[in-house]
Amino acid sequence: MIQLKFTGQVERLNLKKWVISPLNKERAAHLAEEYNLPFFLSMMLEIRGARGREEIEELLGKERELSDPFRMPDMEKAVGRIRTALERFEKIAVYGDYDADGVTATAMLYSYLDSCGANVLFYIPDREGEGYGMNMGAVDSLHEQQVGLIITVDNGITSIKEAAYAESLGIDLVITDHHRPLEELPKACAVVDPYRKDCGLPFRDFAGVGVALQLVMALEGGSSGGKAVLENYADLAAIGTIGDVVPLNGENRTLVREGLRLLSRSDRVGVRALLEHAGMAGKKLSAVSVAFTVVPRINATGRIGSPDRAVRLLVSEDPQEADGLAADICDDNEFRRQIEAEILEKALQLLQSEPSRLYDRVLVVSGENWHHGVIGIVAARLTERFGKPCMVISSTGEEARGSGRSIEGFDLFEALCSCRKLFTKFGGHSMAAGISLQTRDIERFREAVNHYAAAVPAVTPVLRLDCKLNPAALSVEMPQLLELLEPFGTGNPEPRFGLYGMQLRRIVPVGGGKHLRLVFTRGTAETCCMLFRTEPKDFPYRPGDTVDLAVSLDGREYRGEKRLSVIIRDIRPSGMDIDALLLGKLTYEKYKRGERLTAKEAALLLPSYGHFAALYRFLRTNGGWRESPVLLLYRLNSPEIGYGRLMVALEVFAEHGLLTVCRENERLSVNLCSAGEKVDLFRSKVLDQINLLQKDGAEYA
Repeated sequence: MIQLKFTGQVERLNLKKWVISPLNKERAAHLAEEYNLPFFLSMMLEIRGARGREEIEELLGKERELSDPFRMPDMEKAVGRIRTALERFEKIAVYGDYDADGVTATAMLYSYLDSCGANVLFYIPDREGEGYGMNMGAVDSLHEQQVGLIITVDNGITSIKEAAYAESLGIDLVITDHHRPLEELPKACAVVDPYRKDCGLPFRDFAGVGVALQLVMALEGGSSGGKAVLENYADLAAIGTIGDVVPLNGENRTLVREGLRLLSRSDRVGVRALLEHAGMAGKKLSAVSVAFTVVPRINATGRIGSPDRAVRLLVSEDPQEADGLAADICDDNEFRRQIEAEILEKALQLLQSEPSRLYDRVLVVSGENWHHGVIGIVAARLTERFGKPCMVISSTGEEARGSGRSIEGFDLFEALCSCRKLFTKFGGHSMAAGISLQTRDIERFREAVNHYAAAVPAVTPVLRLDCKLNPAALSVEMPQLLELLEPFGTGNPEPRFGLYGMQLRRIVPVGGGKHLRLVFTRGTAETCCMLFRTEPKDFPYRPGDTVDLAVSLDGREYRGEKRLSVIIRDIRPSGMDIDALLLGKLTYEKYKRGERLTAKEAALLLPSYGHFAALYRFLRTNGGWRESPVLLLYRLNSPEIGYGRLMVALEVFAEHGLLTVCRENERLSVNLCSAGEKVDLFRSKVLDQINLLQKDGAEYA
């Protein structure tokens, strides 16, 4: 059989389907003429659905006025109760969350109330000891501190019991949140959430910090004070909005665009200190760079150590204090990376020890006392590596908590809803979610969530490309034009392009051999591309190969000269039927799970004598194989074999002792054995199993 092994090199077991956005070139040409735009820019606008003047202006940076906050349900009630607290000098607690969204929302509202002379404190729950949202212990603690009003930010919409408990203690509650409400709303003085059914806002996709900003605007009198509020708090709003991965369209574009402008010249000593320690001081900031530098560091405080330090950093007015906090937070981020790597390695070892789990539709991995602060990141790493939804669960005694990530097309929250009887607590959305359950129910959960996945259409990872580009048309002006579409994020992703039919000419190691400069040709055009974090020994292609590239475009200066940088994001052999490969892979996994097969599915798995012969002849000529199954199919130049037949044929060869197969990430390590007696390949338990599954599945064929 095929053994599985995972190496330290981050390879992927997933095969992505590239989807190219529809493009109407005639309409793009019309846009270019009507608005006097370069054709490349008008093409990008057309691809992203900006065809009218208002849509074009919004995407290209025209500031959009923020909505009247009083159109949000209960906003007047919230403002009234908070003003009463200010007048009476009641003690107010801003109750936040430990991620970048919750931290920035807390810092924003705390700073604003403090500037109003409020008797205010903030509270961030501990991820390990308390978990997300309001909890009874926190309410007790705030009651002991004589808090009369709690204002939640980025949480509270589902805190039914906690709200009732606060009321029983005589504490008033104002909830501001952006998560989906349940049928029952918490009992509070005001429940401010754009996803309430009775919300009248034209734009609702705010992060928690966006809702907090709406509250501050309302306290300042409404939309008339929006400009001044943005000038003071857009930097915090940008960090939180980017960190929460909400759509960067509508009013969120205004928040982030204005926030990025403020961040580059921030008056907040804490923000300046964090940028300095993150190596971003003086550099041009984008939504992407903030997402990869600032956001992880703020999140690290909630994952490792005390989460309130990030709030203290953002509200600090003492440069020495801010510098110390920023240094500690960056250290925490490095420690977080170490813990994350250790747990990822343990998760991979567990999958290696039970390789059958790799064929599950939803991967569920669990371990004892894994750090709760990083299991979500580990789930994201596994999802990226294997191209499947994944839940990572940490158990402590009888209790367990898990975090999951999904892929486009599979609603993880709906999947969890189907298993809700197994949970003591759960929540999230289609792409990410969290659960709490009894340790004894982990295996039941694995079975239940995969049962749900079996009943919905199978999905595969998707890489979305804006369009194909002719390499001869690439220019140094393109990155400058793309910058006009910033900020990039959810709803307006960083542009990706396809360069098809590119012939590899040269492979040049750079950066001490850690990266590759690859030179390609198509026709008369020569294109130089960068492939980062790949050493020559790990690059499977060779000069002469024809490949398709998914790339991004960046501009840089070298010795005062503007240059185009083409960065490879994905690479695959040209001319292969990816849909057929994906179908073969899904069918092979179905067989490995022991599920019934239709006649058509079995046919995708059963090799003929010719398939066996062609494959074995190739392996013998090449002394085995050391690369991916897809590349093996490419080298075989026999597309009719397909993914499923290839993998089954290798199993049959291994069954008869003709070779050994070890799977190392995406790579197959195939070693030939000494030839013995002649064998009948068709007398095989592997093939018998497939035929039996086909027989069992005949009734629904």
